[in-house]
Amino acid sequence: QVQLVESGGGLVQAGGSLRLSCAASISTFSIKAMGWYRQTPGQQRELVAKIGSLIGTNYADSVKGRFTISRDNAESTVYLQMNSLKPEDTAVYYCNANLWGSSQEYWGQGTQVTVSS
Repeated sequence: QVQLVESGGGLVQAGGSLRLSCAASISTFSIKAMGWYRQTPGQQRELVAKIGSLIGTNYADSVKGRFTISRDNAESTVYLQMNSLKPEDTAVYYCNANLWGSSQEYWGQGTQVTVSS
């Protein structure tokens, strides 16, 4: 069973920054890609950013130039640096992982990010 443990959410004013972290309970060599999704009440979960050896990095258009995803392979951890935050970035952010040789996706428990105007 793969566990993803997120941290770093919180309340910040518009224009501020936050960094989210997600640590996986398995070796980084087993992980094909990791990413961050977000969800607001009544809305579908949407991709924010993803990183993997085959895909490089992908970003939602709404966060390009403001958010940066990175990965520490030694620690099986993925980070999301969020700068110039906007109120519309307010959501629960979920960490996601895909493993080599498996179609199953794994999710973290979610961390709340609230951006006040």
